[in-house]
Amino acid sequence: MNSLDKNFSNFLDDLKKKGYAQSTIKRKERHLSNFINWLQEEGFKHVSAKEIEEEHVKKYLKSLKVKSGNEILKTIILFLQSSGNEKVFLKNEETDIQKIINHYFQTKGYSLEDVKESARKRKIIYSRYTKPSRDLLELAGSVEKAKEAINKVAQWADSRNLDYAIETVFKKWPEINKLKPKEKKKKPYFYNDPMIWSKTKNKWYVISSSGDWLEFAGKEEEIEWRLED
Repeated sequence: MNSLDKNFSNFLDDLKKKGYAQSTIKRKERHLSNFINWLQEEGFKHVSAKEIEEEHVKKYLKSLKVKSGNEILKTIILFLQSSGNEKVFLKNEETDIQKIINHYFQTKGYSLEDVKESARKRKIIYSRYTKPSRDLLELAGSVEKAKEAINKVAQWADSRNLDYAIETVFKKWPEINKLKPKEKKKKPYFYNDPMIWSKTKNKWYVISSSGDWLEFAGKEEEIEWRLED
């Protein structure tokens, strides 16, 4: 197996681990197989993914008479960059990737200025989030859908006091549309004292500050229901 075939095999395995649909993997496999066959026919049989230049991709697309920005191009870019090639079309994706990274930090409570300032001071290592953001963009299909997925994970995690990362979105992707924030329950109070319902006696009791159970003698509308923390 030559370097390019090994890059190809690793890429497909990575897609499976990230939860891509089988139909999507098959489609990307077909696009890349055609591209690799073309490279080999052009005399690049022993080249690795890191050595492929932007001109190679442009020449291939031109041979297909395919416009820039379609699925074939996106698949090739994802393959090359996942293999460590940061030369091909990186600038074309930079804006969308930054939008996803910035949105992730905004769900963490940072403003856009906070993110920029922290990146300048190296408190946030921006490059650490580039690859997962790029992968999320490819998986979701658009910046807006990527943001929606991050929002769902953020709300789900925050309501349970859990931490989360962009990678968490991949782990939760198969159930992303089922993720819901934990529903907060309301607790009854009477003048700041908690209350409890006794099923055996079928009545309300007020728990005093000293811990005594006092039978509630007020009216139902006097009970205050508060969301628990």
